[in-house]
Formats: sequence, C-alpha cells, structure tokens
Amino acid sequence: MSTVFRSLARSERGDLVDLASEAVVVCDPSGVVRYWNPAAEALYGWPAMAMVGLGLSDLAADPLMHDEEWALLLLEGAWEGAVRRRGAIGPAVVASGRRTVRRNPDGSPRDVVEYSQPLAVQAEETPFEARAGHQRASAACWELDVSTAATTETGAVLLEACRIIDANTRAVRLFGAAIGREHMAGRALVDFWPAESRESLAELLGAALRQPSVSPLARALGPHGLLAGATATAWRSAESARSDVLFLMVNAAVCDERTAWELQASEDRYRKLIHFSPTPLWHVDARRSGDELHRLRAEGITDIMAYLDANPALVELAKDIVVVTDVNQAAVSLFGARNPAELLQSVRYLFSATPDMAKRVMKAHFEGARNYVEQAKMATFDGRMLDVVFSVTYPTPPEYMDTTFITIEDITERLRTEAELRRLQSNFAHAARVSTLGELATSIAHEVNQPLSAILTNAETSLRWLGQPRPNLGKVRTLTERIAVSASRASEIIQRIRAMAIKREPQPGQLDLSKIIDEALTIVRHDVETKAIALILMVEPGLPVVDGDRVQLQQVLVNLLVNSIQAIENSGGNLREIRLGAVRAGRGVVIWVHDSGPGIAEQHLASIFDGFFTTKETGMGMGLAICQSIIAEHGGEISAANHDEGGAIFRITLPFGRGA
Repeated sequence: MSTVFRSLARSERGDLVDLASEAVVVCDPSGVVRYWNPAAEALYGWPAMAMVGLGLSDLAADPLMHDEEWALLLLEGAWEGAVRRRGAIGPAVVASGRRTVRRNPDGSPRDVVEYSQPLAVQAEETPFEARAGHQRASAACWELDVSTAATTETGAVLLEACRIIDANTRAVRLFGAAIGREHMAGRALVDFWPAESRESLAELLGAALRQPSVSPLARALGPHGLLAGATATAWRSAESARSDVLFLMVNAAVCDERTAWELQASEDRYRKLIHFSPTPLWHVDARRSGDELHRLRAEGITDIMAYLDANPALVELAKDIVVVTDVNQAAVSLFGARNPAELLQSVRYLFSATPDMAKRVMKAHFEGARNYVEQAKMATFDGRMLDVVFSVTYPTPPEYMDTTFITIEDITERLRTEAELRRLQSNFAHAARVSTLGELATSIAHEVNQPLSAILTNAETSLRWLGQPRPNLGKVRTLTERIAVSASRASEIIQRIRAMAIKREPQPGQLDLSKIIDEALTIVRHDVETKAIALILMVEPGLPVVDGDRVQLQQVLVNLLVNSIQAIENSGGNLREIRLGAVRAGRGVVIWVHDSGPGIAEQHLASIFDGFFTTKETGMGMGLAICQSIIAEHGGEISAANHDEGGAIFRITLPFGRGA
C-alpha cells in the first residue's frame, strides 16, 4: 500500500475502493464477509447491502475446494487462482482472484482482502454467458424486518408481516419507482410485490425463516412485467444481533437493454416533465385495490356496481388502501397544501366532496378500462370547493402496476364563465323576443280582439234573449258557452304572449313540434293575412317528440317567419308565399322556412348568423345569432341558403327526444 494511500482518511479510502473497477471483498479470518464493493456486486451478482455477515463458503461453487484453499491461504498469507462462486442467477461465476492476509501487530490474522476480476470472454461462450455480467448486475435486493412474522404464516399474510428496512436502487426502480426509496421504508412487502407470484415468494421466505442456517435459498418465480425468468434468493442475516432481519434478492434477465445511466437519465427527464407540468398530477399505487377486484372477478362477480352497492365497506376500504405516492407542484397549488407530503396519503380526500365517484372509478378498473373521466366537485385543504374534471389512467401489463395516474383539471372559472354567458344569452334572447313582439303588436292586438269581439257580440245577444217576455234559455245557454270558449281562447293568447315576454330560465321538456308550429303561426297569422301572403304548411303527421324549451323554439320559428314576411313585403314581387314544413330525417326532424322574397345576397351568406350583422335599417342584428345559439343548445343545427326556385330557405335540424 503506497504512502499516499496510507495518508488518506479512512472514509476517503472507502470511497476510493467503492469506485474501483476491481472487485474487492474483505472478510474476517473465518471467511465471514465484512465489506463487498460495487464492483464485486456487478461481478458476482450478489448485492453489496446484504453480503455483510455471510460466509464465503456459503457462496462457493465447490465448498470443499474453497475450504482447502482458505486453509492454505491462512498458512501461507497469500493465494492466487480461480475464484468459483455461485451465481445469483444462472451458472457459477469464475473470476481471476488473489487473496492477502492482513495481520495484527502480534502476527495473528486480522482480515483477508480478496481482489478479483472477470476472466476474458472465451470464443466458445454462448451469447447468454457473455451477457451474464449484465444479468448479475440487475439484482434487486431488500432488507426486511421479520420480527413479527410467524413461520406458520403463508401467502399475503406473511408478506404483510415482512416490513421493508431498506432496498437497493434496482429494487426501487423495478418495484417502487413511483414512490421512491424514502417512502418504501416501513411499508409491507406485499404493497410492492405482484399478486401472481406472492404464493411462491411466501413459500421461499417461510423456508428461510424456518431453516437454522444463514445459507441462501433460491426459488424460480416465473416471468413478471419487465423481468423474464425471475429467481428469488432469501437468507437470514448472519449477525446475531440482527436475527430478525431477512435479505431478499431478485435477479433475472431484463428486457430493457438500456444502461443504468440511460435509465436514470430517462427517469430524471420523466420526473422533471411531470413535476413541472402545469396539469395537477397524482401518482397512485392502486395495486391492493386491484387485487381485491381481481379476487372478485375470480369469484365470478360480473355486475360490480351491484356488488359495491351491496358491500359499501369495500369502497371505503379502497379509499384507504389506495395511496398517493407522488404529486407535482401543480397538485400542491390546486389543493392549497403547504408541501407535497400533505398529499402523500390515502386517496380518501380526493372523494370527500363526491363520495359516489369512488364506485365509478372502481367499476372502470374492474372492467379493464384504460381511462376514466368524470366532472366532479373537489374540496381543497384550504376550504375551497372546486368544479373539476377528474381523470384516471390505469396501468396495463407489462407497465409498472403500482403507477396509476390521476389528473385533476380545475374548471371552476370556466363553468362560472359559461354560466355568465348563458345569462347574457338569456338576456339577449329576452330582448329579441320583446322586440319581435313589438313588431307584431298589430297582429297580437288582432288575435286578442277576435275572441273579445266574439265575447261582446254573444253577450249582447244573450241579453236580448233574456230581455224578451219569454226568455229563450236554450239560446242563452248556447251563447254563454260560446262566451266561455272565446274567453278561454283570449286567455291562451295572452298567456302565450306573456310567456314570450317575461324573463325566465329555460324549462326543458319533451315537446310536440306540431303544437310548437301551430303556436308560432298564431302569433304571426294576422300579419300574414293582412299582407296577402299565402302560407303553405307541409308538416308530416305524427312527428316524434323533441327535447327542448317550448318558448325558445317558438322564438326561433317566429323570428324566421317574421324575417320571411318582411323580405316578401320589401321585395314587391307578385309571388307572395311562405312554405313551412317539417319531416323526419334519420334520427332527427328537419324544419324549413322557404319564402318567395329576393333571397340572401351572396356576400352576406357567410355572415348571416354573426352577432350584430343585419341588412335592416332598424335591425339589431341579434335575431339570427340568437336563433343559432338556441338551436345549438338543443343539439341541432341551423343553416341558410338561397333556394333554386328563388327566395331564401332556412333549415333547422333537431335530434329526436329521449322518449321518441
């Protein structure tokens, strides 16, 4: 050892040995490991974190030969030759090694230092053997507290009792990348282990707990996710003070051929992308809930919603066992939390304002959906109530099954803006109706005067019959009945006009289009008759109902009819007619209004439904824009064109109602 090396502090020496490319192992004179550097981990496949306390003879491919070589080493103080060690997976590892005995001042052996490096790859080695080093380096290792684990326990119960003390980088990447190393400590092994191999793993751990020696036991677990042909190895800690500690190692060929540096860089980029994303994002570990749903499928449950309704405790359990493992900064801001740690808990708080949503999320998971989206209420930590779009993305094999993504988009302001826009639209629509009624004042007065005149005439006639010496009571009864009918008609007209004039919220319902058309015609009939316009109706009998607001649809038809009347009146042409029709078309109804006016100027066709666009000197330019908005809210479309036979034609398409 050089003078420079001796002058370094002990911690600095350790750092240098950790960085060495040569495998370095330090043992006590009996062969029990005291130090195992990363290069030794890469060469032999056994993880450094679990090697301290194991005897090299337990790892030897030929224990008898190893004992003979060790005795010779202690006798002569040095040894050099081939190190044959059991591989963590696959065949034994053969390396070129040398061992040196370091002694105390009194000459007694203090420890043994072993240096080794891989033998050169021979030409006859198979590709699998040539990749053995890569396979050995892929070992995932756990340090487990088994103090509460009973040797008689099996399956998930035993894995629940095995609590994680530590895990190496590979174990974190393969089984807990979303939660991170610091949050795995203290958790049960069952929280991170895939359901399909839990029984096999529990059998292995149970055997390791029951055997008196610390020799490693191995068992093949089969394929899982990114691992192919996984093998698990378990053994007790050799240190007497740590008899309740068990080491578990998982080794396999890895399908992902990227280097560790590439994988780390990829994960770093991924985490930065997520954490700086403006969309609030939750990483969620839903495996335990998924296991429950898998069990229900295995038991033959098909109607999961009925089952959850009958067993609400399962929904409450899922809210507690599904845990948030990571969040980004946008999620912290959305919930008004002080730091990310406040959100790293069970998902119960996500369902506090919309409890039943948990059932629907579980239903989508049970049915194998890739995504689930719902608009919901969300209560934040600082007392706000938000309207959100709640989205879940479920993993599917071979993806990491512990990574379910939840995104939450705050739409509170958007809904508030939409409500304000609807209010403004309602105000404009009301103003347009009042304006239209003003234009139809003469027609409305005529419609009301007709039944009033009939009432007056019949009342005067009744009085004359009653004034005769012998009153004709039969005639009086008939005239009185006519008075009642006329009064009822006048009342209906007034109620219809009042309904269009008052300001109110839309009242959707199932509507008979034929009645809507008749009511609209009642309002404009006098204008049509006094202006000598022929009105031709082409309404198909028995039209199906549509869903909508009666007054709003009346407003659209009245507006189109008034526009047609004005177009014909201003054209001065000889042909004066309006054709109004309605027929079935596919899964909807088409209504059209075709007039014999001059049509629409070509330069105006593209702007006809724009707000504040008008060709009338006294027009507001809101009528057709409001009509388009109303029809869009009813799930339909409205269009305008020039008819081949002359004049303009407006077409409205409305979908059938739910009762059709």
